[in-house]
Amino acid sequence: MAASSSSSYRYHAFLSFRGEDTRKAFADHLYTALKSTGIHTFRDDDEIRRGANIAQELQKAILESPVSIIVFSKSYASSRWCLNELARIMQHHRAYGHQVLPVFYDVDPKDVRNQSGSFAKAFAKHVLEQKMDKVEEWRRALGDVADMGGMVLGDQYESQFIQHIVHETLKMLNDSLFKGCSNIVGMPYRVQKLNRWLKDGSNDVDVAVICGIGGIGKTTVARVAYNLNFYRFQGSSFLEDIGGTLEEDDGVLDLQKKLLSDIQRGEETEAIDISSPNEGRSKIKHAVCCKRVLIVFDDVSHSNQFNEILGKRRWYCPGSKLIITTKDKHLLKNQEIPHAVFEVEKFDEHESLELFCLRAFGEAHPFEGFQEISRLAVQLSGGLPLALHVLAACLSRKSVDLWQKTLQKRNPAHDGGIQNIQVKISGGQWITKIFLIFSFCLLFSTILNKWKTALGPVWYYCCEKT
Repeated sequence: MAASSSSSYRYHAFLSFRGEDTRKAFADHLYTALKSTGIHTFRDDDEIRRGANIAQELQKAILESPVSIIVFSKSYASSRWCLNELARIMQHHRAYGHQVLPVFYDVDPKDVRNQSGSFAKAFAKHVLEQKMDKVEEWRRALGDVADMGGMVLGDQYESQFIQHIVHETLKMLNDSLFKGCSNIVGMPYRVQKLNRWLKDGSNDVDVAVICGIGGIGKTTVARVAYNLNFYRFQGSSFLEDIGGTLEEDDGVLDLQKKLLSDIQRGEETEAIDISSPNEGRSKIKHAVCCKRVLIVFDDVSHSNQFNEILGKRRWYCPGSKLIITTKDKHLLKNQEIPHAVFEVEKFDEHESLELFCLRAFGEAHPFEGFQEISRLAVQLSGGLPLALHVLAACLSRKSVDLWQKTLQKRNPAHDGGIQNIQVKISGGQWITKIFLIFSFCLLFSTILNKWKTALGPVWYYCCEKT
């Protein structure tokens, strides 16, 4: 399955503030409240490594956060650094719909909008020292952000004000992440049951298995559900490609280090050093016993892979959720672990055509003259998102004649069609998968001919099996 512009975020929120005014007071209290609610928040004094390019790190953090919280205080506009940061945030907002929450702490929104009051004094200095296009960029950003409304301290208690900000941030996170989910073809329907399971309020340590044949979209379903819900937990981690990583040297240790790093993010901890899997499991036990966590174990082929990294289910804090993606529906059958099963369904004809066209043509419908041949391509895909991606990548920007020649070679009447390919992708060896993908998307190309010549009878054996 494919996302249009959604991605996996590293942070839940980016916190922008004037350190001189609020770092050790309001901004720190707000950061602590966000963190205690499970909102992993970027602030520059915690997250930027020594020696790093600060401007690049800040830009990256903004892009990796669905929401920015901007705390305006009396001397905010006197900092060129803050104004540049604001300009980047607003550029991201205009270009990609990045969510922005303005917070007016001890400053009137009108002063921000019109650069009056304390902001007037700061801009009088900027006009003398900065290029006018830069000053105008800052003025536009301030005007735009003030027009968004936001949260005003007024005569509220700060503690009460902070709780309102946290509540509004949670709402914005949910809206932002759900919007990304809705833009993914076939996703809202496929993720809704898993999403309900993640929100069921259980006080147990729950396990879910997402299963289906290879290429059906298990990882995408897990990723979207994770993105929609990780801010509800006190710690979270998405461990990708478990099977592939475990084949590498120190694969277990690498996965354990990533898990610990993710769930301890934002805490003042030393660099994670693990010398053995047993030591890793011991550290994981200590890290997860007192916080609700959401962890995804992606592409698990054997139950011992899950146990090797995870440790014992009883170690985890009540309310935690553990998700496994696998081809094997019965992965945990002999483990005596209570679990829910979510089987990912194939795409129907309408979903398949939409996804194929988005990849082949850049829009949801076929170009003129490609309607019938597009339906044939969709038919051959068998409802597999991976097959749709491969076909679309192969045929995009090619002529109708080349489409016809390519697809005729994969007509079900000739060789059993996509069903045989589904079986191979689901259960075959990795070498077979590579040949299948090449045979599928490089027919009649120079690259294909070179492979056929080089591999000889091995190539033809693989082609016959498909």
